[in-house]
Parts: sequence; C-alpha cells; structure tokens
Amino acid sequence: MIFAASLVLSAALISCQPKDPKEADSGMVNVGGEKGGLPVMKFEVEKHDFGRITQGERVTYEFKFKNTGGSDLLISDAHGSCGCTVPSYPKKPVAPGEESVINVEFNSEGKSGKQEKTVTLITNCEPNTRVITILAEVSVPESRQPKPAGQ
Repeated sequence: MIFAASLVLSAALISCQPKDPKEADSGMVNVGGEKGGLPVMKFEVEKHDFGRITQGERVTYEFKFKNTGGSDLLISDAHGSCGCTVPSYPKKPVAPGEESVINVEFNSEGKSGKQEKTVTLITNCEPNTRVITILAEVSVPESRQPKPAGQ
C-alpha cells in the first residue's frame, strides 16, 4: 500500500516537470532572464495626493513604472485596501527596459475628511509585494451634510 502511494506520488511529480527546458510552457515567465537577474519595478512615484475633492467624485491616477531588472516582470494580482479603490494593471509581462502603468480609481462616495488608501501589488520581483498609496481630502457639500435634529 505504501509502495503504491509512493509510486503514484513519484509519477505525479515527474509528469509536472518539462522533459526539456526548451519545451517549457511559453506562458511561463522567465525569472532568471536572458541577461540574468530578477525584474525590478521602479515607480516614478509611489504615493499620489489628489488634494481636495468633493464627496461623490471618482478620481483616477496613473502610477507609471519601468522594469529596470534583467527579466520579465509579471503582476499576478493587485487589490485595493477597500472597495472604493480599484486598480487596473497590465496582465502581460513587462519586458526589461519597458514602461507600463497601474491605474488606480478612487470613488469618494460616502467618504469624508482625510483618506489614505493603498493598492497591494503581487509580482515576481524581490520582495514580491509592493504597495502604492493615494491620499485625498474629501469635502462634503452643504447639500449632502446631515441636518441637525429638530429641523
């Protein structure tokens, strides 16, 4: 029984390995790179302040970055710190020397005062997580401000 389980496990492990490195799945990202080295994600800025905005406004900022490393950079996930902060990111690898962007939209509906929201990126860089930040001061127009009790 133990021998049979070992045999099945060994067969499963062997079947997952490409027979020849040249036959590897073309969807795999080259972490070592032709030139060698890992990808490096270099942002122009990692924090953006929208300044004063009005409650209900949707604002967007484009975080520009460049892969300054030696192999393809892949972003596997990006998520905002809350539902009001929505990132969009390149789904294809960013080659060494190429530039790309992460768009972050902030919906200020229901928010007021100082806001600091983050987007966490999961990449094949070292370290594999990066955080970019947006800031805003959300003002509530008088028409949206709650009226005092009794009026």
